[in-house]
Amino acid sequence: MAVRGVAQGGVLTVNAASVAERLRREIDALVREGRELSDNVRQANPAEVVLGFSERYQKWYTRALAVVRTLALERLDEFRRLYEGDEKRKVLDATSYCIADYVRGHRPAPRGIPEREPFDVKMAAYVRVNTQVDIVASAAWRLDDILTNIRGVLQADLFDSELDAARELAKNGHLRAAGAVAGVVLEGHLAEMCRTHGIAVRKKEPSIGDYNDLLKKGEVLDVPQWRLVQRLGDLRNLCTHKKTREPTADEVRELIDGVDKATKTLS
Repeated sequence: MAVRGVAQGGVLTVNAASVAERLRREIDALVREGRELSDNVRQANPAEVVLGFSERYQKWYTRALAVVRTLALERLDEFRRLYEGDEKRKVLDATSYCIADYVRGHRPAPRGIPEREPFDVKMAAYVRVNTQVDIVASAAWRLDDILTNIRGVLQADLFDSELDAARELAKNGHLRAAGAVAGVVLEGHLAEMCRTHGIAVRKKEPSIGDYNDLLKKGEVLDVPQWRLVQRLGDLRNLCTHKKTREPTADEVRELIDGVDKATKTLS
């Protein structure tokens, strides 16, 4: 899955959201196709496999298996067993019957033993296919969690890269530019924290101070953390407001190191 992250106006934007939406649509289509297959089983003549079902199901199963393996790994064994059954089974009955039996046309023969009399193979196959479809459908719910994890990893890598650039600028004497870059990183991290915690940001162009106050009000940041961010915001303003005095190398170093700490400890 190719996903990129960029810092834009101090806020991290990740096109993983569009990827997740595309995957959700593909899963929805897979679920619809699975429902059609299960209905096909339910409506079939129990004495025969509907023409074309086996080929259609095998193609669906291969694609669905990949989705379950990627998004719902803890359900993978269950998904496979519904198709493959138990290789150690000793009898073919309503409990041990699997989708592979239906696809291959296996039907239990009467043996004069009540508990092993023929059962409704159509219903047995239908229930199993439908359960597989339910597992695929549940995988879509995992996309948001995965997106959040991807965003977090991208954000951490991006912020580290930008802070390295800020340190290089400071090393070469470009103190204001270094402070400005560090400020963008901090602002982006605070914006992401507000998004993660569901804190509404009303201002069109919020500042570090605005984010900081909202996070404190929402009890995401405690007083010491709020004061740390407030100090970093003051240092950032010193770097970006040219009417004030020039920032010192120590102040810019404090800003960069403080932002580095904030992005790794405040969440």
